[in-house]
Amino acid sequence: MVRTVRLFFGPVVALTVMCACSDNTPYRDLNKNGKRDVYEDTREPVDKRIDDLLKQMTLEEKAGMMFINGSRINRDGSLDDQPGEGMFAFAPTAPKLITEHQMTHINVWAVPDKKALATWYNNIQKFAEEKTRLGIPVTIASDPRNAFSNNIFSMSANDFSQWPEPLGFAAIGDEALMKQHADIARQEYIAVGIREALHPMADLATEPRWPRISGTFGEDAKLSAKLVKAYIEGFQGAKLDSTSVACMTKHFSGGGPQKEGLDPHFEFQKGQVYPGKNFDYHLIPFEAAFEAHTAAIMPYYGVPTDQTSENVAFSFNKDIITKLLREKYKYDGVVCTDWGLITDSKMGDFVWPARAWGVEKLSEEERVKKVIDAGVDQFGGENCPQHIVKLVKDGKLTEARIDESVRRLLRQKFELGLFDNPYIKVENAVAVVGKPEFKEAAEAAQRRAITLLKNTPAKTGNILPLESGKLKIYVKNINAQVAAQYGEVVAKPQQADIAIIRINTPWYPVETKNFFARGFHHGDLDFKGVQKDSILTLLKTVPTIVDIYLDRPAVIPEISDKAKGLLADFGASDAAVLDVIFGKAKPGGKLPIELPSSMDAVRNQKEDVPYDSKDPLYPFGHGLSY
Repeated sequence: MVRTVRLFFGPVVALTVMCACSDNTPYRDLNKNGKRDVYEDTREPVDKRIDDLLKQMTLEEKAGMMFINGSRINRDGSLDDQPGEGMFAFAPTAPKLITEHQMTHINVWAVPDKKALATWYNNIQKFAEEKTRLGIPVTIASDPRNAFSNNIFSMSANDFSQWPEPLGFAAIGDEALMKQHADIARQEYIAVGIREALHPMADLATEPRWPRISGTFGEDAKLSAKLVKAYIEGFQGAKLDSTSVACMTKHFSGGGPQKEGLDPHFEFQKGQVYPGKNFDYHLIPFEAAFEAHTAAIMPYYGVPTDQTSENVAFSFNKDIITKLLREKYKYDGVVCTDWGLITDSKMGDFVWPARAWGVEKLSEEERVKKVIDAGVDQFGGENCPQHIVKLVKDGKLTEARIDESVRRLLRQKFELGLFDNPYIKVENAVAVVGKPEFKEAAEAAQRRAITLLKNTPAKTGNILPLESGKLKIYVKNINAQVAAQYGEVVAKPQQADIAIIRINTPWYPVETKNFFARGFHHGDLDFKGVQKDSILTLLKTVPTIVDIYLDRPAVIPEISDKAKGLLADFGASDAAVLDVIFGKAKPGGKLPIELPSSMDAVRNQKEDVPYDSKDPLYPFGHGLSY
């Protein structure tokens, strides 16, 4: 095959050549005598290549590498400065990040489709190769793209295979399936050029009101640990190489125990609290991530209240990053902040303040210094490398310290093979992403994760599974055309033999001007008022099967009592749910989170302790079968 190879050597800054070589040909550099050195795949050659490139980089280029931010993508994959669309319209273009800020890491949010993404990716690499001094390839990162639901931290799957949320994999509890999922997602990511996964979440769901529970593997540390490890192994392989997607495991040292569940993306958060003195419990899944050699770590926004020598957020906290992560755990991979710790975000007339909790009074430049002094390598959601340049020139940071972080970031690029060949084939992306066998495996996992909570006895046994094709069914929040494949769909509950309704865990928006905050699923976990009454009215009118999507632990004692059958899903299609209800597939899940019996029980439990609410309606691990 023909591929592009970048050579860094001698007085020549960078030379791009086309060479005919096989995929297994090692990277080759020219030595000082103009002869080729064949580098084997070992640590020393990578170090030599890093040393060579690091010597050629300016301070400005090094500073730019220490930032990653999002870019908008045009529908045709071009790099033209076209108007943005949707909630990410404010995002800059990738060429602007590369040329104005000398950045070599970009994360992608909403994308038009797989072809556009792949086309854009190649255009970005070509732009970096031709328009920058050193031609350093760009690393593209992404939040999860393979989850069925469209929660705020899972990019809509669109073309990608649609699996259950991570909480669904915890319900299944199968490490082999977890690794299979990660391997398939890896293939889809690589096909479109995504080489860094801003996941998995190793946080523990010990505070049931926290809005980000669906992205976790539940509240049990041992279960989470084994799935985190399998997840990383599926994405990265035994070691990082040209077939890997690097994982940025988050959010060290565990973002679950938020006071009253209020998320620290926002100024109304109240810090992380540990009333059960259970800080170390939240480290267990991260220890598994270290065993799997996760390529990167992301701390969270929160303040670990009274756990360290100063009450500042994790990325500003030297006790967390240097003493705990670097020294105790000997972690030498990349550490990247969560997004937006330094600068306020301006979205039209609205200003979203930087998540600089505990250091709000520091200037942007002082915040940058404190993050670097804490031991962090990269700034997420920011593009202000000028602060690093000034700090070094003013003698407040040494360039040697900057080199430490840039060396880690370069190592990842070299190990991923981006310097050898950063390009992809657009036609391959179209063929690989959403392959039929990938989608089949994903849909099977959706069904397997569904958890049967209640199955009322009937005359001939339990009410579930229902008999397909012989019942008049009334459906709510279900596609009637899909339901018609299982029985005769009627217009009114009174006409039905049985009703089937799908509902979601309740949530109540926080009163704020921040539109992003209003989309987070904060607040109480129980149904109230008209919404609750309408559900209970249906349950009293006709025998009803209820399926509830659990992105947080719902409080549903009355609904559970009146429902004839009760199931929980973690991201599933109507067809998946109906297949389980009608026995075409069997429920295979066990609750990875307990369902509390009341909001009083929720308020009285400890934020940092698992499965500790009083008299739960359904305990952790509950799940029936047939």
